[in-house]
Amino acid sequence: MSSKLENFLTSNVRTQKLVRAGEIAQLHSFRRTLLDSPRHADERRLVKSGYRVYSQADEDGILHEIFRRIGEGGRTFLELGVGNGLENNTLFLLVQDWSGIWIEGSDRKAAAAKKNLAAMVADGRLKIEQHFITAPTIDKKIAGLTAGRDVDLLSIDLDGNDYYVLDAIRSISPRVIVAEYNSKFPADIPWIIEYNEDHRWDSTDYFGASLKSLETLLAARGYALVGCNILGTNAFFLRTDLANETRFCAPFTAENHYEPSRYFLLPAFHAGYPVNFGPFRTK
Repeated sequence: MSSKLENFLTSNVRTQKLVRAGEIAQLHSFRRTLLDSPRHADERRLVKSGYRVYSQADEDGILHEIFRRIGEGGRTFLELGVGNGLENNTLFLLVQDWSGIWIEGSDRKAAAAKKNLAAMVADGRLKIEQHFITAPTIDKKIAGLTAGRDVDLLSIDLDGNDYYVLDAIRSISPRVIVAEYNSKFPADIPWIIEYNEDHRWDSTDYFGASLKSLETLLAARGYALVGCNILGTNAFFLRTDLANETRFCAPFTAENHYEPSRYFLLPAFHAGYPVNFGPFRTK
């Protein structure tokens, strides 16, 4: 889970149990009003498809819709920054018979993820690596782990040097990229945190990069920005050969797809029960 959203939920809202039911209902109502606005009337926009299963907010639904439109490919993923494994952008894909790799920098969180997802690790569908992610080392690590195999989805949420790490990844060309952006900055403003290999998020708004900076970086690498989630936290990019204007809303720019910060909506996506990824069946 993103440290920023976790901190917001615990510090500013405390927990969902302490939020009155009426306030949650108001959040749902406000979200519905946003989604029903003329801006989101175009069915090619992704934000209406959002919902949460194991993601922080609506990322699960948006990713499901993207792959419904472009096809699932080989059903492989790579996620950088997965926490304890119970809330991220690829856990729901494991339920849908995908396979992939998680890289987590924290020893403690990586160990927890291995424990929580032991069954998936044991059957070979999930590989969990503890590795402190830096721009100079990440591509070699990824190249070794993927061994030339195609990757359908890359998700990155590092609370800091995300831009530089994305820029460093050259050994794979994922069909889809999900990247966190700093929505404090308006759609037309380039801004990037100064690279610091020892960076740790300090509970402030000094993190990551603006949406415009990510758009520019990835456009030069052959990717198109096709949407953002309603909280204004994650942006979704497709390889340009997949970004058909009949299926996705052009222009593929920050100005068209930017969503402002709406962290306050986060409690509306939480069911109120702790996550337990226990044994399950899909049939």
